Amino acid sequence: MNRIFCIIGTLVVLSVAAEAAPPRKALCPVCACRGETELEKVEASTTHDGKAYHFCSKNCKKAFDKYPTTYLPPEFPRPVPRFSVETLEGESVDLENYAGKLVILDFWATWCKPCVDMMPSLEKVYESYADKGVVVMGISIDEGKDRVKKIRKFVDKVGVSYPVFSDAAGTPAWHTLGIKAIPALFLIDQGRQIVAQWQGNVDHKVVEKEIQKHLP
Repeated sequence: MNRIFCIIGTLVVLSVAAEAAPPRKALCPVCACRGETELEKVEASTTHDGKAYHFCSKNCKKAFDKYPTTYLPPEFPRPVPRFSVETLEGESVDLENYAGKLVILDFWATWCKPCVDMMPSLEKVYESYADKGVVVMGISIDEGKDRVKKIRKFVDKVGVSYPVFSDAAGTPAWHTLGIKAIPALFLIDQGRQIVAQWQGNVDHKVVEKEIQKHLP
């Protein structure tokens, strides 16, 4: 009888150990937020709300442990945090300026090639849906004293017609929204809820499909 219990106990221990053993490779959630899609060798692991997460380095684990919700799959809908940005003339603007509108926030920078590549697609969206109450806010995260001059010159060259802003507030909007990589797009509905978001160069047809779900 004792031998049976011993065998059962050994099997239970082995089962628990197998469940607890991390995989050899996994998609690091921190790297995924930066656009990585390849599985990487697991160097560290942690749990959050009962779920295991695996990382390619101890530094990534440390970043996750500090702000876990930043790296978790987004939940929809969720309230958009309050933020403000500046027009290229230096006027402060927030979402109250677009009350009752469906708003696309596009966080970009003049030095970000994927951001630049996506601008023509956003222009198509703006041209197609502006008269239906859709606003595109192009928010540049460029820094430096000459940022406005740089942004203005760049916008003139690219030729987009949707409003462009500088993320120059004391607490930048990209920081408030927990953005870790650009381009980053957010779709905000008329009730000031984030109902969709994308990272990287997304097809404008994907954005349009989501817009159509939230039009009156």
